[in-house]
Amino acid sequence: MAAFDTDDCRIEPYAGEEDLDGILAVETASFTNPWTRAMYEWELQNRSVCHILVVRLPQCRVAGFCSFWLVVDEIHINNVAILPEHRGRGLGTRLMRRVLTEGLRLGATRATLEVRASNVAARNFYEGLGFRATAVRKNYYTNPVEDALILWRERGVQAGTLTGTGD
Repeated sequence: MAAFDTDDCRIEPYAGEEDLDGILAVETASFTNPWTRAMYEWELQNRSVCHILVVRLPQCRVAGFCSFWLVVDEIHINNVAILPEHRGRGLGTRLMRRVLTEGLRLGATRATLEVRASNVAARNFYEGLGFRATAVRKNYYTNPVEDALILWRERGVQAGTLTGTGD
């Protein structure tokens, strides 16, 4: 994966242990039940499945990230977040577009993720990228207990670009 430069933002692959502290800081600032260092270390043992892209800014080594799995022809987005002080600048959209493009490069034709049913802002964000709610996972989240909506984005490859709404 090559670096992706836009304005003052760079989106790059996970570079090793030096990025993990930053990812954990974003996790803690973004989620009520953040993943732990041990969870990420376990995930990263299988780099053919687990992929992480990080958002870098001149003043912040890890301003955001997305971790996802490549499973046959689909990507499963596990976690995506931007530090609160850097939200509202389009960094999440840039990151997700890069994740979807990277998924295509790796052979994926669709993507999936879960989102809290009450998280209207995140749902609107993902819907703007072409994701659609297709099912519910009852009591999926903890702290507080809440259902998750399962979102899918079905896409093909057309002239090397993403196709469909949201692109």
